[in-house]
Amino acid sequence: MSQDTVRVLIVDDQALMRAGFRALLDAEEDIEVVGEAADGRQGVELARRHIPDVALIDVQMPVMTGIEATREIGADPRLAGVHVVILTNYGLDEYVFDALRAGAAGFLLKDTEPAELLRAIKVAARGDALLSPAITRRLIGEFVARPPDRATAPGLEILTRREREVTALAARGLSNEEIAAHMVLSPFTAKTHISRAMIKLGARDRAQLVVFAYEAGLVEPRRR
Repeated sequence: MSQDTVRVLIVDDQALMRAGFRALLDAEEDIEVVGEAADGRQGVELARRHIPDVALIDVQMPVMTGIEATREIGADPRLAGVHVVILTNYGLDEYVFDALRAGAAGFLLKDTEPAELLRAIKVAARGDALLSPAITRRLIGEFVARPPDRATAPGLEILTRREREVTALAARGLSNEEIAAHMVLSPFTAKTHISRAMIKLGARDRAQLVVFAYEAGLVEPRRR
């Protein structure tokens, strides 16, 4: 098996849904399904056993929810390399933001096109967050409906001016290349600023960096 093979864990309480995902992923030469779980508790146990690159986790499940499972995975140092992608039936699912705060790398709708699902799995495996402009707009909608608690957000003073700027642009859904063009920097320099901001803030990935940006008031949601 190639070292580039992406190892995936599927966690969903619907057997038909698991079977569909597995059939799609098994057809790919560079993706291996290492396990399936029907609830969050079993999902965490299998994550510890197999250490997958990506865990596709449903939000609403018996025994332990997807958010609780994501939180446990994110809190386990042994699972630092496991990137959680939350699966949801609704684009504005009330649990999506909680999942990102718990440590998820992003989320996908269950009716996502197969090609987009495969791309998303590979993006997550690289450690990049699934935060397209469309997803960012959904996050903004969450903040409009439920204002963040600024008192619990980390202080902005630990970031340099450049780091604040790239974090704000990332929160608006811009890629590293788009940030570089906006700030007249090289993509490598933009990525370096993003990485430094993540380290300073203790952000597990880009998704959590975006969460921080909104919680700290670095980016204000636009009210409709």
